[in-house]
Amino acid sequence: MAATFDVLAEPNRRRILELLLVQERPVGDLVDELKVTQPTVSKHLRILREAGLVEARSEAQRHLYRVRAEPLRELYEWLQPYRQLWEAHLDKPEQHLDAEFPASG
Repeated sequence: MAATFDVLAEPNRRRILELLLVQERPVGDLVDELKVTQPTVSKHLRILREAGLVEARSEAQRHLYRVRAEPLRELYEWLQPYRQLWEAHLDKPEQHLDAEFPASG
């Protein structure tokens, strides 16, 4: 889990995942979107691949990258208790307003 957080701490890697979430893409498309060099994108893709977050498939002369959902599910499940905490915390202002200004009807 810590390795996943370390990998996702880098903003360009998070952006790559966001782009790949929409559709699989070749390196060149990611270079164009991120406005960084091809070697930089390739380095980030290698790190994401090693962490199991993306995979590649060959099509003719290029590699197409896509997100792998399995490692993200583990992250999602780990975050679940915190999500419940946030939701409970976010409900407090609504509860306060309901108490202050009860609905008439």
